Amino acid sequence: MDAKANRAAKPVIVNVSNRHIHLHQNEVDILFGKGYQLTKLRDLMQPGEFACNELLVIGGPKGEIKKVRVLGPLRKATQVEVSLTDSITLGLGAPVRQSGHLAGAAPVKITGPKGTVDLKEGCIVAMRHVHMKPADAEFFGIKDQEIVRVRIEGDRGLVFDNVVARVSPNMLLECHLDTDEANAAGAKNGSKAVIL
Repeated sequence: MDAKANRAAKPVIVNVSNRHIHLHQNEVDILFGKGYQLTKLRDLMQPGEFACNELLVIGGPKGEIKKVRVLGPLRKATQVEVSLTDSITLGLGAPVRQSGHLAGAAPVKITGPKGTVDLKEGCIVAMRHVHMKPADAEFFGIKDQEIVRVRIEGDRGLVFDNVVARVSPNMLLECHLDTDEANAAGAKNGSKAVIL
């Protein structure tokens, strides 16, 4: 079996990443009150990651978006992830970045029930990526941080370039697209993709 056929034999689950917020405890204290603890709504696919019951408002020069979900666990830095459409709607000009790369990220306002946070560098459009374990990376013949192409299966199937491979022993095989990308490809949670 050649390499391409071999890759096609191991489809990747696609999950759609809606706009969301990762919080540091400092911002939790400001937004919800000192010592507040986030509460779990449901687990996400990646081990230890979960959607929270807490919802916040994000804002930019052109307006705001309400009911933006917080994801856990807590992070080293507070970060807002939006789609390109959201960024345009809010007037943010958020750059396309990997999660956690906040230098030069767009300023964004976050409002909670107890307070408001103005981040100077806090909002990004997350670069599309595929999580995998080292064994998966070996199977596909790729390395951590390598840029790959991914084909989304289905009636509106689409090939995405510039997909970052993120390899970690703790990760499950999963491709993350934002809502703009998923809509363009007709993809939804549980759709299948192939690494090319």
